Amino acid sequence: MIEFRGITLDELNMDLFSHFIRRQVVTKVWRKENGKWIIKDEPFIDDWSPEDYAFGISCIRNTVNTGGLLWGAFSDGMLKGFVSVEAEIFGGEHKYMDLTSIHVSADMRGKGIGRQLFCRAKEWAAAKGANKLYISSHSAVESQAFYKSMGCTEAKLYNKAHTEKEPFDVQLECVL
Repeated sequence: MIEFRGITLDELNMDLFSHFIRRQVVTKVWRKENGKWIIKDEPFIDDWSPEDYAFGISCIRNTVNTGGLLWGAFSDGMLKGFVSVEAEIFGGEHKYMDLTSIHVSADMRGKGIGRQLFCRAKEWAAAKGANKLYISSHSAVESQAFYKSMGCTEAKLYNKAHTEKEPFDVQLECVL
């Protein structure tokens, strides 16, 4: 049984992630070339180091401190998925809220946890006055298939801060 609930600042430490497996084996990615999206073979393994976890914790701690959403999925008391959304609305008439992270532990993928976390993020953002979620997403084919299944499309307005920081990420939006 999966328990979905908010994560408090007191819980945000390395112990919270002791049973969380961020590993993702990627073989194919989406790339935009000459204005068209294509799939390319670019194999790599995305596996967070202790430093990556520490950085992620500091980022989501900031999300909570600034009024954003941090929602988790727990199995037997262990964190197995989480989503974060920033509180600020941006993008003029688009009224975006930034979905800054959504991750499901490798041992729990394919069980609907990501879908439930994403739906919670959409509900929260809509209640706060946003029209769309903005997602700067991993370009892995599997990651993009998830977002497409959730109704996401290429963003109408790109967030420059995201494209400069992660030039190979795919910029998406999802209407709430």
